[in-house]
Amino acid sequence: MTERLKIEHLYKVFTDKPERALAMLHAGKNKSEVQETLGQVVGLDDVSLNVPSGAMYMIMGLSGSGKSTLARCINRLNEPSAGKILLDDEDICTLDEAGLRDVRRNRISMVFQHFALLPNRRVIENVEFGLKLRGMSAPQRRKRAEEVLSVVGLARWAYHMPHELSGGMRQRVGLARALATDADILIMDEAFSALDPLIRTEMQDELLRLQRTLSKTILFITHDFQEALKLGSRIAIMSEGRLVREGTPQSIVLEPGSDYVAAFTREVDRGRLFDAGSVMTSLVTILRGPNGIVLGDASGEPGPGFMLDADERILGTVTASEIELARGGAMPRPDSRFTCVPADTKLVDVAGSYRSGGAIGVIDDTGRLIGRLEAGQILAGIGAPGAAGARHVN
Repeated sequence: MTERLKIEHLYKVFTDKPERALAMLHAGKNKSEVQETLGQVVGLDDVSLNVPSGAMYMIMGLSGSGKSTLARCINRLNEPSAGKILLDDEDICTLDEAGLRDVRRNRISMVFQHFALLPNRRVIENVEFGLKLRGMSAPQRRKRAEEVLSVVGLARWAYHMPHELSGGMRQRVGLARALATDADILIMDEAFSALDPLIRTEMQDELLRLQRTLSKTILFITHDFQEALKLGSRIAIMSEGRLVREGTPQSIVLEPGSDYVAAFTREVDRGRLFDAGSVMTSLVTILRGPNGIVLGDASGEPGPGFMLDADERILGTVTASEIELARGGAMPRPDSRFTCVPADTKLVDVAGSYRSGGAIGVIDDTGRLIGRLEAGQILAGIGAPGAAGARHVN
């Protein structure tokens, strides 16, 4: 997957003269030590990360961790003190005023926590606003605004005033305004934090629906780990201006790597986070003959397997002892009672399909058998605590 946004060794010190603070940070001092010595606040301390094209990339951490500072540095609402911000390999930090204005109008859009709507403009005029700044003609921008309002489910509210809408609807207007510009990067800074819990859940579901359709590159800032898990394809966790852990939601829960990260993961519903593909045992061919194909554990460990016909259609399961006989050339007789689930099936749903004593087949999106699950794997995936000692991101 190509990387749309790359951040390399980014620093932000809130002062006009950051040189001494940067020298201290390069020498290994932290945010607190810089503030105690110089009285200067460090917002970002050597942050590097890559955001793949089409990803929903979550930046999270506690208050003061630097996540919102990072968002504001990306479009230079905050000027970085050092480092690079590469958008399709162009360094935003080197742009002049005209270049930066073009990036803000055409390539990066933002959705804020408190909607930031123009109260004296109708909904459709709010959605058009960025297009008007871009210089698009009135008929073109009206057409585009109508299209986007339809996408977010607000077409019939186009000519209402913002105060006539609920909080969730106003946030949809903010989202529509950002989408209307068709920017390369969409930054959502605590976009749903001000909403009531029920409306917030609805907006999360709406964003996931839109992402399945639009495949935007989204940088989503949040302090809520459950929100990060629900929305994110990758998560970066910040503390004291530093990036302390980065990876897929599943990898972070399994290997938090520090007490700080582990504290976020303790209340995670693992059954709804992990899927069959993440905990399955991979299968390889043990025996191929005129009457079928026997698949068993790829690692060679004992355990049940599956038997396929010549066209690789599943005939049924075979026991661990039959797998061992198959290694010696004996073709087993399969048990035709079996269950298969897609690899993206959540473990809580897999558990409902489990047949006592048997194995569950795991199939890919073409229906091909790629692995197996047993009761212990399902239970371990749902209930196992995160492992200690994972690699930190420094």
